[in-house]
Amino acid sequence: MRCGYFKVSILAFAAASTLLYLSSIKNEVHTHSKRLETAHNNDSIRGQGMLRRLDKMEKDINRLLSVMGKVEMKVPAGQKEAEVKKERKVVRKLFPNSYLFSKWGQDLSEEEQREAEMLYKRYGYNAFLSDRLPLNREIPDTRPHRCAEKKYPADLPTVSVILIYLDEALSIIKRAIRSIIDKTPAHLLKEIILVDDSSSNEDLKEKLDDYVTLINEECPGLVKKIRHSEQLGLTQARLSGWKSAVGDVVAIFDAHIEVHVEWAEPLLARIKEDRTVILTPVFDRVNYDDLTLTPYSAAADAFDWALWCMYESFRPEWYKLKDDSLPGKSPSIMGILVADRKFFGEIGSLDGGMKIYGGENVELGIRVWLCGGSVEVIPCSKIAHIERSSKPYLPDLSVTMKRNALRVAEVWMDEYKYNVNIAWNLPLENHGIDIGDVSERKKLRKSLNCKPFQWYLDNVYPLLDPLSDLLGYGALRNDLKPELCIDQGPVPGNIPIIYPCHFYSPQNCYYRTDGQIYIGGIKSHKYNSNRCLVDSGSGLYPGLYECKLAEQKKFHMLWDFKQDEPIQNRDTKRCLEIAMDENNNYKLIVQQCSGQKWKIQNLIEGRLLGPKKTI
Repeated sequence: MRCGYFKVSILAFAAASTLLYLSSIKNEVHTHSKRLETAHNNDSIRGQGMLRRLDKMEKDINRLLSVMGKVEMKVPAGQKEAEVKKERKVVRKLFPNSYLFSKWGQDLSEEEQREAEMLYKRYGYNAFLSDRLPLNREIPDTRPHRCAEKKYPADLPTVSVILIYLDEALSIIKRAIRSIIDKTPAHLLKEIILVDDSSSNEDLKEKLDDYVTLINEECPGLVKKIRHSEQLGLTQARLSGWKSAVGDVVAIFDAHIEVHVEWAEPLLARIKEDRTVILTPVFDRVNYDDLTLTPYSAAADAFDWALWCMYESFRPEWYKLKDDSLPGKSPSIMGILVADRKFFGEIGSLDGGMKIYGGENVELGIRVWLCGGSVEVIPCSKIAHIERSSKPYLPDLSVTMKRNALRVAEVWMDEYKYNVNIAWNLPLENHGIDIGDVSERKKLRKSLNCKPFQWYLDNVYPLLDPLSDLLGYGALRNDLKPELCIDQGPVPGNIPIIYPCHFYSPQNCYYRTDGQIYIGGIKSHKYNSNRCLVDSGSGLYPGLYECKLAEQKKFHMLWDFKQDEPIQNRDTKRCLEIAMDENNNYKLIVQQCSGQKWKIQNLIEGRLLGPKKTI
């Protein structure tokens, strides 16, 4: 009897499994046929033949399901539930510390976890999930509500969309292409140009070529492909695409994007009104782990003195209009740009002397404003952009970013160029970084009759702090222990410390003409507050507080200092010094002056030199 029961169980399990398998196939067939029905006409010829075959397959599966359903009915319900429970297993989490799995992937098998983590490390986003999502997936419409009501001229200029990439996942690029084709009116989309900056990923060769061929069978010449023989960087990739474009307008994007509905029309309409404006859509963030979308509101594309990008509020006059669908003026762009193709060339396109990554977008923004154009953000044009957890092709972005920033400063920033050195904690002269030949860019500036950078600060970006009253910056070291530097200490916290020198941001100090000493970096914008060194007037240890707060509380925050001399508080007359504690560790203290001397890493114009001192 036990043997007979075992046979029945096996048969029941087999029947249930077969039924489940056939049902899944039916669902996949039905879903795929529906996708084919709604697919873009680029796939229509092949799709129609496939639809007929899928219809026949679905009918055959329906007949099989009908038969298998009768078999399943004979299996007791309790027995089926027991078998399902027996199948469930607890899967070990192989990568508990991986950011990829913090909120995604709970149901993956160990093998799937390994594959997902491997792809995540390769691309900086969830390529495992991307490979399993539809190429034409729906993303929510996150535009301001007034955008859907807008009407655009029928005779808009055409657009060439340029997608630049280096070792992206194949499914990401295909999805970008698919979204552009599906959501751009055919009469406006002149071409899609793929620019491969010498990828090593084999998927981006034959497999991508096959996909391009499939699209071009329906729309000859729609998708073009350019491949660099060596890695030249983002700027050169953008230039290669622009030089090959023939549309009236160029839209230069990263390849890890999806466009929203009506993304192109507001951009093209604005350029039709004014060909001298450089535009940028509004990004929505596609999260790198689960590829869901986080909407972003429109904001200006700004930067600090190191030329790192950031978002910032529009100028007050934009908010007074009380219409969040209107274009907003912006000091710079964030990297994705749309421009009249010919004007882009007239204004100098991009600086081909930039290396790999960083600064080229800020350079363009400054140049356009100084040389006769303007920059705007268009809220009714939205792009969903994957925010990588890291850039695998360049683990340390600061190397090329620093070099490119110095190049921008040398050409465009006049007397304010040294603020870039200060932001990167580099000496004002002889910093040892080769920025390349800038003579042609300086000739371009002269030929375009561009305004001085002071005009940019006064009229375009008055929120930048000119840093005009600095005397010295960098690490502060005591002559008793020159291997130790003043450090901001634990954050959050308000007690600076003395710590072995590493010369990174927590140890960057700044001395201003009014006597304030900042520790832990300096802010680039007037609306931010730095952290000031203070003497409370009692107690052994100095404090470190937001300067505005320190001023409100009337802390003693002004100090006298010259190179290789004591640092003395103007009010309390106590000095900043170091002393050894009971554990033989050095502490930063304030006490009666004993003659200890300090040296700051970089001086500005020698104004910190005492009598008969030399740098």
